[in-house]
Amino acid sequence: MTASAARLVLVDGSSYLFRAYHALPPLTTADGRQTGVVFGVINMLRRLERDYPEAEVAAVFDAPGPTFRHEVYPEYKGTRAETPPDLTAQIPATHELVRALGYPLLCVGGVEADDVIGTLARQAAEAGIETVISTADKDMAQLVCEHVTLINTMTGTVLDCDTVPQKFGVTPQQMVDYLALIGDTVDNIPGVPKVGPKTAAKWLAEHGDLDTLMAAADSVQGKIGDNLRAALEQLPHWRELVTIKCDVELDRAPHELRRSAPDTDRLRELYADLEFRSWLRELDDSGERADAAPPAPAAATIDTTGYDLVLDAESLAGWVQRLRQAPAFAFDIETDSLNYMRARLVGVSFAVAPGEAAYVPCAHAYPGAPEQLGVEAVLTALKPLLEDPERPKIGQNFKYDMSVLARHGIAVRGVAYDTMLESYVLDSTRRHDMDSLAEDHLGHGTIKFTDVAGKGKAQLTFDQVPLEQAGPYAAEDADVTLQLHQRLWPRLQDDAALRDVYETIERPLLPVLSRIERTGVLVDADMLRAQSGELAQQIHDIEQQAHREAGAPFNIASPKQIQEILFERQGLPVLRKTPKGQPSTAEDVLEELADHYPLPRLILEHRALAKLRSTYTEKLPQTIDPDTGRVHTSYHQAVAATGRLSSSDPNLQNIPVRTEQGRRIRKAFIAPPGYRLLSADYSQVELRIMAHLSGDEGLLAAFAAGEDIHRATAAEIFGVPLGEVSTEQRRSAKAINFGLIYGMSAFGLANQLGIDRGSAQGYVDQYFARYPGVREFMDRTRAEAHDRGYVETVFGRRLYLPEINARQAQRRQYAERTAINAPMQGTAADLIKHAMVRIDTWLQDSGTDARMVMQVHDELVLEVPQAQAAELADEVVRLMVGEQPLRVPLVVDAGLGDNWEAAH
Repeated sequence: MTASAARLVLVDGSSYLFRAYHALPPLTTADGRQTGVVFGVINMLRRLERDYPEAEVAAVFDAPGPTFRHEVYPEYKGTRAETPPDLTAQIPATHELVRALGYPLLCVGGVEADDVIGTLARQAAEAGIETVISTADKDMAQLVCEHVTLINTMTGTVLDCDTVPQKFGVTPQQMVDYLALIGDTVDNIPGVPKVGPKTAAKWLAEHGDLDTLMAAADSVQGKIGDNLRAALEQLPHWRELVTIKCDVELDRAPHELRRSAPDTDRLRELYADLEFRSWLRELDDSGERADAAPPAPAAATIDTTGYDLVLDAESLAGWVQRLRQAPAFAFDIETDSLNYMRARLVGVSFAVAPGEAAYVPCAHAYPGAPEQLGVEAVLTALKPLLEDPERPKIGQNFKYDMSVLARHGIAVRGVAYDTMLESYVLDSTRRHDMDSLAEDHLGHGTIKFTDVAGKGKAQLTFDQVPLEQAGPYAAEDADVTLQLHQRLWPRLQDDAALRDVYETIERPLLPVLSRIERTGVLVDADMLRAQSGELAQQIHDIEQQAHREAGAPFNIASPKQIQEILFERQGLPVLRKTPKGQPSTAEDVLEELADHYPLPRLILEHRALAKLRSTYTEKLPQTIDPDTGRVHTSYHQAVAATGRLSSSDPNLQNIPVRTEQGRRIRKAFIAPPGYRLLSADYSQVELRIMAHLSGDEGLLAAFAAGEDIHRATAAEIFGVPLGEVSTEQRRSAKAINFGLIYGMSAFGLANQLGIDRGSAQGYVDQYFARYPGVREFMDRTRAEAHDRGYVETVFGRRLYLPEINARQAQRRQYAERTAINAPMQGTAADLIKHAMVRIDTWLQDSGTDARMVMQVHDELVLEVPQAQAAELADEVVRLMVGEQPLRVPLVVDAGLGDNWEAAH
């Protein structure tokens, strides 16, 4: 096989690690860290890119821990020396760089890298994909076939169907029997004593295979024959050990091993940290690529030239018929705005098979634009299909399309697949926009909006884009969506838990969120404007006080001037310095100083009020829709890694609740006449999830008894009866309960409670002594996260931790804290999403005039008719509690009021 013929190169990463370690001179950073292995492995990968410019390159490494071979033969590799510590220390950085360069990296527990490579090579061969395995391991010769070749890039040796017999004296099909006979001292497989390569090859040439040789063992003369007969019982065992497993369950098929675009920001960090200065210069010089290899092929998998542009009723009728006959079709809309409450429909596109897509323009209005079918005609033709729940539809961020079409009188049903959500459920840490997904999964560079509409002030709205450019752009959206679904959905199908998350949580939530967004929440703009004026006066007064404290006017918003006044003029202690060596004026520093000095306290008050005014009282009125008098936010399902929803334009998730001024903002969120606002909030839900996950008997008992968990914790830690717990003790226990969930250290707890570190550590130690199940849960979760690279929620949502094995302690420790908190945050997110789906179904079926208007973390806000408010509140609480999936009771606090603050 020539280099140009190869379509897939599988790299034996573990072989590369040892080759780099033994063959290359050591490299060290200025602070003494060894980096030679990292440099060597990446350099070999770069060379492969040059040697095989048309092929996809994927790296496979051994996972830590024993494999199935250790289970069947405990002495397996028992004579092998431990991996040198200075090699082991370089493996995490090597993995990080491989991923940052965009190469697919596979690391599967319970098997060896050879088995993963063998499985991929077998699958690729069966699919007719020409494959090269880059390795120095002779055992891999058993994988050689018509479509699989081995290459040792260090020696240039190539092993194919012709050269394997020349090197070993046996065919690739005989390699397993050959290896069983000669054994492997490195892997501690004895083989037949005194039988070397020549004897093994001679026997197999005479007898054909091991089974035939064993049957004829009595005919083998001399001492060597005695050795063979003595080994007969063990030889099948040795053969099992040397056989590469080719049926490993993998989450990716060979054709999915595509190199993605390098993460240049991460590469820049890594190159700088590892002091690979020449590669850093290459990166900075290119501005794009992180290596000297030719760029990975883009736009090679999708041909955009054959798309159909539909301009007449007959053509549209033909496409409608094709859509009816398709098992599922991709659908997308084009509009003149991203605001779903204002966007006008400009056109629609669809795809029924890869490369078979069309765009139907209906409102392009530039000079000379051809005649088009109007919006009404197009939607009339499509409405029966779009509203048919039995016709599966595929989209990318389908919620936007649903919201826009709802304003045109179409209630989209049958949304079976959303590629953004499919990607999000598979791995929430990645980007899920279409451009990124197409690059990652299809190796395709999409036509960008700026390519057809321009940039900046001169950017056109889509109705002004000529059809020559608009048609391929819009049709490609549908085509790419269809092909992404075909890549992503099989992976979800293969994982029952993740498929369940998609089918019972994320997909059903799409129409729910669309309805909440379009309903919006009523906001009293006059109240906000009045409060904004009051805040402006308070901000001015605080500023004047600060000037008096400082002894002179200064810009209270300037960190540089604050630094000069606090630390140079007033001589306050420097608690922390910036990376440039200047005294820090960060918020946590000022908070600590504010306990002892008035000026830092005034600066913090000024910052808090200024943020409230600029973010909320000034901006919220500007976001009110003039037609509805309501604020219509956008909820995002595929942003937060934990599964929580986020919101934007405006962000309703961060409106303050702990200060009087923040609570006054909530008073501006009001119920319309004849209605009341219902606020329903899960009580201490993350602590309840902690009790469920840890199974700690003390926590389970406290929640089962309906006790105040903070008071119960205080009683345990301080050794006092429940009824004698003081307010201060409860406050300390609350800080511990929530602090441990978020990975707070004794140092952080000491700062929060205003006590010395020793006392704080004592509280933590007592907590774990009273609740040992929590400590066990945390230790177990950290260990599992390190081994698997992810943690899971109660509902099976998988939360990946890319930095869990990072070499830098700070990043690794942050990932460990996230590993403990993520299952709780993620489970809380799953709980409220399930509740939203149940409540929405009830609202649709019951015919009540109640409606959901907001979701904020663990809280739902509804507008309910005043006459039925109490009855509806009871039903909402019942639906939020659901089927009690936890081992402790879920509790929902519900309140009613004329505004959000009164209901909360």
